[in-house]
Amino acid sequence: MNLELRHLRVVCAIAETGSVTKAASVLGLAQPALTAQLQRIERTLGGPLFERDRRGARATALGELVLARARVLLPAMKGLQDEATRLAGGGDGLSRYRFGGVNSPILGRLIHRLALSQPQAQISTYASWSADELGRLVAGARLDYALTGVCGQTTPSAEFGLSWREVAMDPVFVLLPESHPLAASEEVPLGALAGEQWVTAPGDGCFGDCFAAACARAGFTPRKVYETDVRGCVDLVDAGEAVALCQATFRPVAGLVTRPLAGVPLRWRLLLGWHPDAPAAGYAEQILELAVDAYTDALAPHPQYLAWLGRNPSFGAHQHSAA
Repeated sequence: MNLELRHLRVVCAIAETGSVTKAASVLGLAQPALTAQLQRIERTLGGPLFERDRRGARATALGELVLARARVLLPAMKGLQDEATRLAGGGDGLSRYRFGGVNSPILGRLIHRLALSQPQAQISTYASWSADELGRLVAGARLDYALTGVCGQTTPSAEFGLSWREVAMDPVFVLLPESHPLAASEEVPLGALAGEQWVTAPGDGCFGDCFAAACARAGFTPRKVYETDVRGCVDLVDAGEAVALCQATFRPVAGLVTRPLAGVPLRWRLLLGWHPDAPAAGYAEQILELAVDAYTDALAPHPQYLAWLGRNPSFGAHQHSAA
């Protein structure tokens, strides 16, 4: 493995927080993934960088050497990137923005806001059902930003070295035909859907382990799961053949209703990702703010969900502080 700047950031984060667990939270990674990454770094450098015990992580002599170099290299590289970005983009932003999305409910509104604020910029989009594919494209400098969602508190793969920030967290709703016996309910217990067939679109992470675990807690194993595109999902629900999980901001469809699941057994986190060594990193906070604004715009057609958010203030747009 070749040592990269992102590896130095990992070492600095562990030293600054004094804990692998705290560093994982700061970096937006799962703790086991960060531990494995630290082990690979240590193997590359030939020895342990930290002594770890119940009191935390303290740098070894080798670790102090690496930290001393990292604290010079990282600011220098950041300065180089900022200067290069300003030269290439005229100082007001990037000359082009390349976005990838996985079934994102806010991509269109984000592009609209960005185009209004930077009318001279070239903006392109790429759609994929695979968060890993988007991660590879961002890591390979073929995309600048990725918008994707994850179920619960999971995080995208750390393999690609991306930085991830939360745009919003929503409860997962259920999509039902208006004729369904539970369509008139204010919220639907997941267990009441034990006899239903389900339909999902590719890439919908809540139909993986999270959904199976939630069903098990509700006392049942889900019946047949169809997989098709979004239009196919809508058609199967409209025909009464299946029900579907959906995002709380799912576009209203005549003849169908969305309802909250009682007790919020499933949560969906919308994330924005970028590579920390790419020029786009210098504008990530600006794009993140636009993404939050785009999410807020997306709530307007959903008065019932807005009322639900009023009763559940821990959900909705994430309030970001300066990084």
